[in-house]
Amino acid sequence: MEKHLSKFDLLVIIITFLLFTAALFLKGFTKDLFLEIGVLLVSIKIIMMNHRNLRKNESIMKELEEIKEALSEMKDREK
Repeated sequence: MEKHLSKFDLLVIIITFLLFTAALFLKGFTKDLFLEIGVLLVSIKIIMMNHRNLRKNESIMKELEEIKEALSEMKDREK
């Protein structure tokens, strides 16, 4: 699970779900439920964006490491 979600993301999911469930029972099925659903969807979107950024950062760091290794090999050849 930690491969896909950080501890912070998991905490946000749990808190958001608990608050959504509490609002559902406290407010019932009223028009305010749409507002609560909107908040839930925004939280999910933020978590998805965080996950995508994490994966992109990992790929960028891998590419930078490959470039660094290639440059060090070029320097070694010149000597």
